[in-house]
Amino acid sequence: MNQQQSGAPSRAMSVAELELDPSGAAVGLHPAPGAPAIARGEVYALVRVDGRPAATVIGTVAEGEDAIRVLAGLARERLAAAAAAPRTGAEHLAAGRPLPPTGAAPAPPRTSVIVATRERPASLARALDSLLVQDHPDHELVVVDNAPRTTDTHDLVTRKYAGRVRYVREDTPGLAVAHNTGAAAADGEVLAFTDDDVIADPHWLTALTEPFATDPGLGCVTGLILPARLGTSAQILLESHGGFAKGFAPRLYDPAQPPADEPLFPFTAGSFGSGANMAFRAAALRQAGGFDPATGTGTPARGGDDLYAFVAVLSAGFRLRYTAEALVWHHHRDTWQDLRNQAYGYGAGLTAYLTATLVRHPRMLPALLTRLPRGLAHARTMTARRGEGDDGVPGDGHDGVPGEHGAQHHPWPRNLSRLERRGMLYGPIGYARARARGAFRKAGAR
Repeated sequence: MNQQQSGAPSRAMSVAELELDPSGAAVGLHPAPGAPAIARGEVYALVRVDGRPAATVIGTVAEGEDAIRVLAGLARERLAAAAAAPRTGAEHLAAGRPLPPTGAAPAPPRTSVIVATRERPASLARALDSLLVQDHPDHELVVVDNAPRTTDTHDLVTRKYAGRVRYVREDTPGLAVAHNTGAAAADGEVLAFTDDDVIADPHWLTALTEPFATDPGLGCVTGLILPARLGTSAQILLESHGGFAKGFAPRLYDPAQPPADEPLFPFTAGSFGSGANMAFRAAALRQAGGFDPATGTGTPARGGDDLYAFVAVLSAGFRLRYTAEALVWHHHRDTWQDLRNQAYGYGAGLTAYLTATLVRHPRMLPALLTRLPRGLAHARTMTARRGEGDDGVPGDGHDGVPGEHGAQHHPWPRNLSRLERRGMLYGPIGYARARARGAFRKAGAR
């Protein structure tokens, strides 16, 4: 047995959950929700301590070895290393505003869960099934059918989930538009957003919304996103490059106390969280102007809707918290072409959101200009090829395996780096096209 490092050839990995008690003793191991049975070979495991997400480990379980013993040993090593690691500025802020202990927190506020979807009824059904068993005491589910071509989503929601899920149709394509439509239809004090390709942990919504009950200045909370499956080279490579997860330490981002170790704050919105796992105080999101409809998947901008909203809420003076206890399992796209599309879309969304921020909040231009040189260097680092990979597709022996979240030190093929950078050049153009398209639609409606 050995813990896998970068440079291993890609092959299917089992995804599991490992349960430890507070003393570190292993008490259970089972497949992650929706994942196949744990097989011999490489296993990627979420480590829970007393039920709470605490770390991930990767180990190779050989024939005849006890998987729970192998992974528990790795887990104890990882937890010890994490405990010894220095905290970031945002982690110090979070430690200074601790959440109440489990069982002592006030009831979370009334919440509306909004899921935007387009022509993926099977994936949506899987997500809704997990959302319907949440332990949150007071919430509603709203599905926004975005620019549908068929009646499949309508039929699914109004037949299988009648009386349990609200159906809303939005004919203008674009994730931000769909989110704004869902927010307008919702009645919750808090608006939670997730995607149609996740499985939510039963405690997800409670963990995501409890912080709003204890911090009136909190505008947004984001949570942990882990891979539901690692069955293809593309899925493994995406997670190797950092995936969507933001680690396990709680963080608090406060515009009144910018973290000293994040000189680009608040323009490093990608470090705050992701759109598949976020919630906003409804009043804060309204004060910030909602999502920019010219951003997001389904528009020429290709993305950036979540990043824009994070920065808009922070710039309105609200705090943003990240908590790993709010967990969803994300079904990564599984083909190489999917990964290429994502790489380009990430780059485009990054610069599209920055453009949107300056267009809608021009007072932030001086702050952005002072951070621009470091920002360009940061962007170049984020899109740099790592390792000795070439232009080949995953499976060439250089694509690595998932590593410590946020480290992003695993190989990233040169062609994906180029696609991200091309996307970054295109982002402002895409945003301008999306705004022009939106203006044209409004003119046509008059």
